[in-house]
Amino acid sequence: MKMKLKRISQFIFRRVVIVALLLVLQIGAMVFFAIRLSDYFEWYYAGSMLCSLLAVFAILSGRSNPAYKIAWIVLIMAFPLFGGVFYLWTGSNRLSRRIKKKMAAISENTMTYSAQKEGIIDEIAQQDPSAALQVRYIERGAHCPVYDHTQCEYHEIGEKSWKRMLEELEKAEHYIFMEYFILEQGEMWDPMLELLRRKAAAGVDVRIIYDDLGSITKIPDGYDKLLESYGIRACIFNPFVPVINLRMNNRDHRKICVIDGHTGFTGGINLADEYINARELHGHWKDTAIMMRGDAVWSLTVMFLSMWDYIRGEHSDYELYRPQIYQQSQLPSDGYFQPFSDNPLDDEPVGENVYLNMINRAQRYVYITTPYLIISNEMMTALTNAAKSGVDVRIITPHIPDKWYVHMVSQAHYSQLIEAGVRIFEYTPGFIHAKSFVADDEYAVVGTINLDYRSLYLHFECATWMYKTSCIGDIRRDFENTQAVSEEITMEACKADPFPKRLLRSILKIFAPLM
Repeated sequence: MKMKLKRISQFIFRRVVIVALLLVLQIGAMVFFAIRLSDYFEWYYAGSMLCSLLAVFAILSGRSNPAYKIAWIVLIMAFPLFGGVFYLWTGSNRLSRRIKKKMAAISENTMTYSAQKEGIIDEIAQQDPSAALQVRYIERGAHCPVYDHTQCEYHEIGEKSWKRMLEELEKAEHYIFMEYFILEQGEMWDPMLELLRRKAAAGVDVRIIYDDLGSITKIPDGYDKLLESYGIRACIFNPFVPVINLRMNNRDHRKICVIDGHTGFTGGINLADEYINARELHGHWKDTAIMMRGDAVWSLTVMFLSMWDYIRGEHSDYELYRPQIYQQSQLPSDGYFQPFSDNPLDDEPVGENVYLNMINRAQRYVYITTPYLIISNEMMTALTNAAKSGVDVRIITPHIPDKWYVHMVSQAHYSQLIEAGVRIFEYTPGFIHAKSFVADDEYAVVGTINLDYRSLYLHFECATWMYKTSCIGDIRRDFENTQAVSEEITMEACKADPFPKRLLRSILKIFAPLM
């Protein structure tokens, strides 16, 4: 009985429970006072309506995605007494001047330390002018150069990537940089932590960044202090506080591991047990990653150090961490690699534009895996136009979702895509978390960027665009193998869904950009 009461007490006083209760209380208080005051004060009612009207004008004049605008306008018009106030409080993706000025250092450092090596873009242009256009866009839009002298290993499942990461971490002699959205104690993280403790004790510079919201239910409060006690330097991105504000929208969704500057991992895999199927949450968990060696790892290093300096208020000497310092010899080229970042600091949706460019320029096929198919009108147009033009467009989404309402929004797009000729598959063994595009056996993107509004517009993300690399064939074959165990969704199946279900999907679709 005492143990049971202790567990209940521990649950009640967990930080995440306290934070959630305080947020609910804030929302409830705002709604309560809005309703009560409107009964007694005509000026309050008029002020609320004026605030809602101003919010609608602000939304319409902004540069955000039209679907996001529609979702907020519907919400405000449905609840005019507090909808406008709520939008101005939380809905804008505009950061305050102070926060934006502080975060500007991230973009400035990326620009300063990511100069494009001369000759590579011209070399690509001679092989394929279309590929060079994509390279130039990423270089100018994200300030991330393209590299040669890099090699890549594709990991089609989390278990493989985890094993390879442990092997490479064991070889670290100088520094280890890790940046992840989710950090969780368990079978995946515990042996990795023990390895990192040993490395830190041996004098290796070990640093970790993790997102507070992503990890809030996964690790104890003050976990950064525990890591520091082990000699591991730790940073928390955007600590989650029980105050409703727009900063809650901006999360660090990147997954980066850099070892001695010359070896880097990125992809969709977080450091939690479901990613290696040590724990079953939604059936079999399918995810992907890449391991790069060589010059392209430098962009991952710059991304990490820029975020580290922003959080800690430090000024790192970036030149101490270049790949060439601890890399014995320059590696031969295996195609071209362009790791890039995307962030909410500007109005440039780099991740979405890279995806759109790949779809629009595909000649034969484009294969996509994504956990969420919450697409904009621009993405819908690109996918349907490509399919109608004869391009083989295929998309794999989960069969067992992690969020039922998000999955219903994904399904709400199926019929329009299928009608245009896009083939949709659901991964029947479970949940597919991979975010990958591959086209024409020549181009591919593997990274952290989901096809949803938050990933494309609000989060810090990263991915790697590849051209004529040997692992592109591995990515295509993995897609085909995944498709073989997936169920194809037909137009007949879409039409067979009961009306209430289709109605709920349509309603949820309106508010999809807010999910």
